Amino acid sequence: MRRIALLLAVLVAVVAAPGAAGAGHAWFTSWAQSQDGRADTAVNSQSLRMLTHLSQGGDAVRVRFQNTFGTGPLTIGHATAGPGAGGAAVSFTRDLTFGGRAAVTIPAGGEVWSDETRLATRPDSDLAVSLSVEGTAVPGRHGAALRDNYLTPPGSGDHAGDVSGAAFTATVGSTYVVSAVDVHNAALRGVVVPFGSSVVDGIGSTNCGPGCTEPGANRRWTDDLARRLVASAVPLAVANAGVSGTTSARSCPAMPPSVAGLDASSRLDRDVLALHGVTAVIYYYGTNDLAYGCDAATILDSYRSVFARLRAAGISVYVTPSTPRPGYSDQANLARHEIALFVGRWSTCGGACSGVVDFDTVLADPLKPNSILPAYDNGDGIHANAAGQQALADFVSLPMLARSGPVLHTMG
Repeated sequence: MRRIALLLAVLVAVVAAPGAAGAGHAWFTSWAQSQDGRADTAVNSQSLRMLTHLSQGGDAVRVRFQNTFGTGPLTIGHATAGPGAGGAAVSFTRDLTFGGRAAVTIPAGGEVWSDETRLATRPDSDLAVSLSVEGTAVPGRHGAALRDNYLTPPGSGDHAGDVSGAAFTATVGSTYVVSAVDVHNAALRGVVVPFGSSVVDGIGSTNCGPGCTEPGANRRWTDDLARRLVASAVPLAVANAGVSGTTSARSCPAMPPSVAGLDASSRLDRDVLALHGVTAVIYYYGTNDLAYGCDAATILDSYRSVFARLRAAGISVYVTPSTPRPGYSDQANLARHEIALFVGRWSTCGGACSGVVDFDTVLADPLKPNSILPAYDNGDGIHANAAGQQALADFVSLPMLARSGPVLHTMG
């Protein structure tokens, strides 16, 4: 009887967990940016206002704060969330709490999710997350926010509840501490996580033509895909898990030290599996592996390992072949061809993945297939400009994504 009672208690705890899938639990990650390093300078008794761009809305939010790459503990004295109103201003703020408390200390390498906060949000909208940092800390960050985020001066104290942006006098191009936002929305059915390097991170998306830059315009192909899903009434959110410069394989001969430990397998738990409601991953890796000298066998071994873990979690995996670069060596292009054959086999990586998203076909110049189509080239021969980003988003099959799942992992 004691064993039965214990088992029932465990089952009740699982069912009651905040993010558990099933009736009454409808939490989905609507925005994410994976931490990839530390801020260049410490923050000192000042406030941060980080702008997130939600793919789907809901009637409540909760926020993940990470100190993954911090050099020491980081204490948040006060945190808020509110709809962005342009620049550093917000329409209003709602206090965020942590286990019912206003303040929380996150140890180096740690993270914390805020409590549920009632706050109505809309798809394709900015949510400003503000926090006051007590004392001095070097925060973890995502390097390529591709928009301005805001800081008050050192020593200025708590401005997390300010509606005006006047106190936030400094801008940064990174996202500090804030790494994911969940929305509560019973109508949603899953989350798509694009997972990869700078081609997922959105490099090139602010390039909309000669003399034109649009930081903060949310023109990544992942943003464009989210807007397609909303316009087509497909009840899926999108959470970006791109980190520039990273690889699928754990190590390649010419890999720079700055991205060591940021390979797909090492990031998988915190940047994909720790998100909520994930039903599909679009796996867009391999370009840097080839540039850093990895051979096809090494890259494909890493693919199979990651795919197996995702599919074991009930997550569908859609893979794009490595896209072109004019600077690849002949050896790299031969490896790229071998990877394409693997991915295209039976249109399921020979049974190792759920399907193929052939971005290689979208981006390749038909007259020079190892180069990007000039109309889509950011100018570096590697990344797509805003037009290319839209073309990638338009190519993805929405019915394919809608069939993904089921949701098996939850917030504990």
